[in-house]
Amino acid sequence: MAASTPDTAPAAPAVKRDRTHYLYIAVIVAVALGIAVGLIWPDAGVQLKPLGTGFVNLIKMMITPIIFCTIVLGIGSVRKAAKVGAVGGIALGYFMVMSLVALTIGLVVGNVLHPGDGLHLTNAIKASGHDQVSPDALPPVDFVLSIIPVTFVSAFTSGQVLQTLLVALLAGFALQAMGPVGQPVLRGVEHIQRLVFRILSMVMWAAPIGAFGAIAAVVGSSGVDALKSLAVLMLGFYVTCVLFVFVVLGTMLRIVTGLNIFSLFKYLGREFLLILSTSSSESALPRVIAKLEHLGVSKPVVGITIPTGYSFNLDGTMIYMTMASLYIADALGTPMSLGEQIPLLLFLLVASKGAAGVSGAGLATLAGGLQSHKPALVDGVGLIVGIDRFMSEARALTNFAGNAVATLLIGTWTKEIDQDRVRRVLAGELPFDETTLMDENEVPPVAELPEQREGGDKELAKA
Repeated sequence: MAASTPDTAPAAPAVKRDRTHYLYIAVIVAVALGIAVGLIWPDAGVQLKPLGTGFVNLIKMMITPIIFCTIVLGIGSVRKAAKVGAVGGIALGYFMVMSLVALTIGLVVGNVLHPGDGLHLTNAIKASGHDQVSPDALPPVDFVLSIIPVTFVSAFTSGQVLQTLLVALLAGFALQAMGPVGQPVLRGVEHIQRLVFRILSMVMWAAPIGAFGAIAAVVGSSGVDALKSLAVLMLGFYVTCVLFVFVVLGTMLRIVTGLNIFSLFKYLGREFLLILSTSSSESALPRVIAKLEHLGVSKPVVGITIPTGYSFNLDGTMIYMTMASLYIADALGTPMSLGEQIPLLLFLLVASKGAAGVSGAGLATLAGGLQSHKPALVDGVGLIVGIDRFMSEARALTNFAGNAVATLLIGTWTKEIDQDRVRRVLAGELPFDETTLMDENEVPPVAELPEQREGGDKELAKA
């Protein structure tokens, strides 16, 4: 038998080179340059703020279509509606419990540190505090009603994540009820999702510019001097967030799923860097949806847990509001007893849900909650305006970590996770496609649809 010649030998498949690691190296360099510009030329740094704002707005532009496509594909491909209801119920219950845990941890640390002792207020600080009360925060009843969009289409243009979530749930259940007739629509939504993720991967190349502008503006506007008198509060808050993430969340993740939280965070490293450089957890929302689906969690669990968690599972914000409230009370010379602290914090727990989606939600929620429950403390909100932006990074990172862990926990509890795939992905055997943000050559696991073989369309099983 003649040996194969080079002309007849099968060609080796071309291996895609991942050039996106250069992008995130560029982000790190941009952050360092932004800090330098903010310190050396603070006025110029402040003028660069639109660069960061513009990049975050580009990411936010993609959030609505990604959430809609993810949820519709997830629910539409699940045969039993009760499964989706179970996921939602478990998620909301978990979010409330973890919010209480975060509030309690912040309460303990705040009472130990007493960082606000010895500070003095000026009239300018008092006015600054009242300026933070956001008119956008709604009472609980009005907040629930605001989830219903004015029209079907306005859910996609209002920028309200929960309105998109509602419309997507209705569309998903409708397609589920339609059975085989709805499958062409599901295929269409899947193609739209691929288009949206491709656009997102293009937008991400602007990340270094956005990171440079955002960091330069923060450092230029606040500088180093603004941090000195408030260093104890900042340091205490940072340490508390670290303990919450690695002790509380890390322990739960290990017990429930058997996974190491450091392995998960290594997998989500680029998302953490993106949040750190933009101070916005929303900048990583589309990517974390894609990466958790790739990890092996089912579309329904990811599609419901992540968008809902971004409004209801704000662990970092809970810790922040607790410590900031105690800090302000001490600074005003009116420290609260434990009997006063608990009702205030429970009120803030509810008020924070009504402020979901408000720009600068941490500070706005705190000011609005104090205005409604204990107006005398609003004067002191101005004390933390100067460092709020520096604390927002820790808030955003903690919120993001809490939602990522929550998705894996809920996926495990509902048996909607492929444990073998999780281990393979975290071990680096199934790398995430940074170019498309989707699995082009394999079908995502878990949920099931009848096979589609007509016209050469690819199988939608396990969509």
